[in-house]
Amino acid sequence: MKPAAAAASIFNDVLGPVMRGPSSSHSAAANRIGRLCRDLVGGDIRSASIEYDPSGSLVTTHLSQGTDMGLYGGFMGWEADDERLPDYRQQLAAAGIQVEVQYVSYGASHPNHYRLQLEGTNGKRHRLEAISTGGGMIELTAVDGYPLSVTGGYHELLVYLQNKEEEQALKASVSSQHEVHGYQRCYGEGLLLCFSFAEPVPAGLGKYLEDHSAVSQYRVLEPVLPILSHKDVAVPFQTVEAMLAWNEDRHMALWELAVAYESARGGITAAQVMDKARGILIVMEESVRAGLAGTEYADRILPCQSAGFVKSLDEGRLIPGDGINRIIAFITAIMEVKSSMGLIVAAPTAGSCGAMPGSVLAVADLLGSSQEEKVQALLTAGLIGMFVTTHATFAAEIGGCMAECGSGAGMAAAAMVGLNGGTLDQQLSAASVALQNSFGMTCDPVANRVEAPCLGKNVLAGTNALACANMALADYQHLVPLDQVIEAMDQVGRQI
Repeated sequence: MKPAAAAASIFNDVLGPVMRGPSSSHSAAANRIGRLCRDLVGGDIRSASIEYDPSGSLVTTHLSQGTDMGLYGGFMGWEADDERLPDYRQQLAAAGIQVEVQYVSYGASHPNHYRLQLEGTNGKRHRLEAISTGGGMIELTAVDGYPLSVTGGYHELLVYLQNKEEEQALKASVSSQHEVHGYQRCYGEGLLLCFSFAEPVPAGLGKYLEDHSAVSQYRVLEPVLPILSHKDVAVPFQTVEAMLAWNEDRHMALWELAVAYESARGGITAAQVMDKARGILIVMEESVRAGLAGTEYADRILPCQSAGFVKSLDEGRLIPGDGINRIIAFITAIMEVKSSMGLIVAAPTAGSCGAMPGSVLAVADLLGSSQEEKVQALLTAGLIGMFVTTHATFAAEIGGCMAECGSGAGMAAAAMVGLNGGTLDQQLSAASVALQNSFGMTCDPVANRVEAPCLGKNVLAGTNALACANMALADYQHLVPLDQVIEAMDQVGRQI
């Protein structure tokens, strides 16, 4: 289990990021790494040498799955939803940034490992290593040869210390000027101190470090996640079993438990949690509308098909099945928006961005659900996803497609039961069975594109969710508790 300080966030890890590109593990994560690179050199980047290990995934996917687009967009200071991202090649050339990509065997311990040498226009040179851990989440693992762990949820102050004897005095001085929420001592050629803050680093602290005789240089890395970490994070639960125990005398609905969890995790109010979920819902609904209206994009292998599906449905040429057919149309629409570089929510990943949002919105449309009911359904799905990412992974490179689409099915099944007025126990039952049905799904994209068979697997996940929701509403027995299913899913995924 992750420690409370590293507890997953529903909005960081599950319902997001809001992004463009084919893959959250590649496009959005790379964008966040690129923005940290820009901060590390202290401004505009002049050149970057990037090394990918052939034993990992990035050698074969950095172009086709949007790593280049995300990383170079980050170099230019863009975020993952920037509308300029599809034109990154022209923009990179216009910015005068020189990029060299090399394939080097260096014993990378993770399939999504980045090793970069950077030079800023200010002449500053730095080295950085990072990994993409799934669903757009990242970890910066080394800077200039100093091992450390930065995940993008804090304002990070890196202080390069020439005189190790000055550490305690400098630490005390920094702490007296700004509340420190985390501290790392990193050894390399010298000593690097990493201070984590929930608030921006004040200018006065920067001036103090510039004038300090024992400090050779300092850098500030700004947060790249929407929900920041805060001091003494204490989430109410991290397992389903603990949640049920915590809720025994509270009798809260599953979506209310999601609000309680995320409010504690992010140090934000319940109203802010609801507003954030409402904004995410709006993006998802617009993705469906845009997809069904028709999309065009030259660099993709599947054409626009959702509009033709709806036309065939309206003409009575399809086998009846209102719920399933609506799910197919909505999921296809979102996946086509993703493949045309439109705006989507990676929930839980970009590769599975159609499964949960498309199927849940389709069922909500069928049931005539209100906006508030849809928001509640998304939070329910997000809480199920929190349990998955805490005890398993969303990264297909590690856990296969069941880590993405399988997780989306479990999330969607619980949300659908809630939309139809089911109980908390029925929601957990639906999630359990949907995940059980997803075991063994491998990640096998055609031509290294996140299009086929990804579309089919998203549709499979959505229809699986609907079937499991109805089974749970009819009180079918799920047999295996959700916590145990997630643990088994993780074990099976790591064997694939």
